[in-house]
Parts: sequence; C-alpha cells; structure tokens
Amino acid sequence: MGDKVKKILVVDDESCMRHMLRLVLQRAEYVVSEAANGQEALIRLEKEMFDVVLCDVCMPTLDGPGFLKELRARNVSPTVIMMSAYGNLDTAVECLKEGAFDYISKPFKPDEVVLTLRKAEERLRLREENGLLRQELNRTAQSGQMVYACSGMEQAMTLVGRAAQVNSPVLVTGETGTGKELVARALHQQGKRRGKPFIAINCGGMNAGVIDSELFGHIRGAFTGANRGHDGLFVAAEGGTLFLDEIGELPMTLQPRLLRALQEQEVRPVGAVNPRPTDVRIVAATARNLQEEINAGRFRSDLFFRLAVIEIHLPPLRERKGDIALLAEHFLSRLALREGRSCPSLTPEAVESLERYAWPGNVRELANFMEKTAIFCRDDKICMEHLPWEIRRHPRDRGQDMSLKKAVSRIEPEYIRRALSVTGGNRTKAAQLLDISLRNLHYKIREYDLE
Repeated sequence: MGDKVKKILVVDDESCMRHMLRLVLQRAEYVVSEAANGQEALIRLEKEMFDVVLCDVCMPTLDGPGFLKELRARNVSPTVIMMSAYGNLDTAVECLKEGAFDYISKPFKPDEVVLTLRKAEERLRLREENGLLRQELNRTAQSGQMVYACSGMEQAMTLVGRAAQVNSPVLVTGETGTGKELVARALHQQGKRRGKPFIAINCGGMNAGVIDSELFGHIRGAFTGANRGHDGLFVAAEGGTLFLDEIGELPMTLQPRLLRALQEQEVRPVGAVNPRPTDVRIVAATARNLQEEINAGRFRSDLFFRLAVIEIHLPPLRERKGDIALLAEHFLSRLALREGRSCPSLTPEAVESLERYAWPGNVRELANFMEKTAIFCRDDKICMEHLPWEIRRHPRDRGQDMSLKKAVSRIEPEYIRRALSVTGGNRTKAAQLLDISLRNLHYKIREYDLE
C-alpha cells in the first residue's frame, strides 16, 4: 500500500460511532469517508477506491454479511474489517468466511482500531511485495539475463549502472529484439526503486483513448462504459518505474499529456478536474529513429528532449559477433534446465553458421531458433545440419553453386538424422516418416556414414 495516505470507509448505522471513528482515524492521518449502511457503502465504492472498509455487522439496511456477499457478487475486493458487539462474534466469524480481513469487538478503545488497521496494512504490504516478487521472478525466468562480452554492450551496460542511481528519464533505443525491456528492468533493479513496482505498457497497437485511460486513469462516468474509476499506470507505478515501450508510436494527441506529466510530476485522470501528484521514474524505448519522426511531424521535439535526458543505444546482434555463441549456449542451457535434460554443445561449424547469419530479429530470433533446434536435436552435439533452414541456406544463397546433386546431399542427411531422432532410432518408423523404403534408408545411412 506504500507510503501514501490511506483512505478508510466507515460503515455504521450509528452516527455517533461514525463521528468517533472519524476523529480517531483522522488523528492517525487517515482520510475518512462515511456510509450509514451497506447499500450506501456500495454506492461509495462504485465512485471511488478505498484501502480499507470498517463495517458494522448489524445494520437495518444491508447488514455486514449481506454487504460482503454483494462485494463478492460485484467482484469488488477492498480490505474489509468487521466491527462486532460481544453477542455477535459468531456472525463476525461467519463474515471472515465470507471474505472479511479481520474483526474487532465493540466496545473498543481508539488505539485498538488503529492497531488493527496497522496490522492489516502490514499484512497487505507483505502480500503485495510477495506478489511483485513472484511476478519479477517469473519474468526473469522467462526473459533471462543480460549476456554479453562485446564492447558495444559493455558500454551500454556501464551506462545502465550509472543511470540506475539517478531518477532522470531514460530513452533506450535499438532494433526490435535487442533487449530494450531487459535494460529497463536492469535500470529498475539496480536503482533505489527496486522494491517498488515495475510497470510496462506498449504504446503501439492501441487507440489514443485506450492509452489515455491506461496511463492517466479515469473517473467514474468519464465516458460510456466507465462504471468505475480507474487509477491508471502512473498511480500503479507509484514510487517505482513506468516503462513506455514503443514510445515512437504514441499518438500525437497524447504527447502533450505525457510531457506535462513528466514536467509537473502530476497526472490528471480522464474526466477529472484536479491533478494528482506522482513519483515515478520513466524509462522509454523505441525501435524508431525519433529524429526522423520529429522531422516528419509525428513526434514532438520537446517530449524527445524530456525523455532522452539519458540515452542508451543497444547494438543489433549482427554487430555483436562475439556474443552470438555465448547467447546461443545460454539459451540452450536454460532450455536444458527447463526440460530436465543434458545441455547439448555447438560444433564449430554450427557456431560459424550462426555468426554468418544476419539476425534481422536480433536476440529474440536467436532464442527462438535455439529452442527450435533443441526440440528436434536430441543429440549431445548440435551440428550445422540441425540448425533451422534460414540459417543454413543463408551462405548458399550468395554462392554460384547451382548443383542439384550437392544440394540433395546436404539436405538428405539432415532429414534422416531428424527422422531417426524423432523415432528414437527406430529405422522402420523413420523410413515411413521419410516416405522411402526401409532398404533405401539402410543404403542412405551407409552412404552418409550415419551409423
């Protein structure tokens, strides 16, 4: 729940109880709202968000248990603490089963209420941190770590280490698949905000209205279908990092809104009158040349200068020849660990083929190709013949050798190896897969020395 002021909704049919709780909670620096019954509380919850609801068990109009059932039916899940008189403890326990977070018994001392709220905050904070940690671990397992040896990446990562210690906006540039989001996560993890949220959004592929609401939030009734308010990603990333991927595709109509959020450190939700302050570190990324976009009138120069206080460029994989074998082995090792098998090694010929390839999809394409290769090759060594067709045909496309006989002699051994691998060495089944006779298969195995 962070360090922001907590909003509490007090639900009780007795006005004197609501007044007493308001005084106690305001002294404890809470923002307090009131509702006289469960029905009124539901209406308040539709209009705004509350961190905790303090709700009486017995009320004439929609009591505590009924209120909890309505919350569950509407898929609304604030933290609810029940207030119960001594004679209603059984009902309070039933409320816990219905989803209440805790309960306190009436009559209670003011300090008891504050202490219960503090405990709830601590438990919720731990739950949120655990959830964020699980997400981060899952993302790390899926996306892997930065693997490099070349000077270009060394320079980029040195800059990441320095930029992580400040709060200035960072613009990460590079072709698709070079690892821009990994760099953004490294900036977050190495900086002072690492214990706070890392929120990512892709600015491409969505219309301006959707991105506007996603980034800055909206109030209830701001547009058709806005039945509830939405905080937006700036608020969700409070204290942490907001990663704006494909920033070059952000609609022109939203660029002034983002510029103001960066300059003033505040956002105004769609439909709202007053802005709200934010404390967010911005990291943006693009595969486009933003200078060309500015010249073409598709990107604001003032927003570019605000985003590119620190600019980190990632070289394409074709300029990182020395990293290709390292990355390939890294991906194979990760796949082997996932599949519970021994890690195959690359032959020198296979490495040479990988280094000759242009890699238009960069590191992401290499990861894809290594997974394909590991699926079909169950041997301890990966030869050139095991690599995807795109890599193997690349050097031949440039040559003048048009010999069909040589082409067949290159392709046939590869297909035979794969068929034998898929069938576990069963030659009868392999022959069926290859659509040749078993006798012909035996002949070709001897011809190509595949015994």
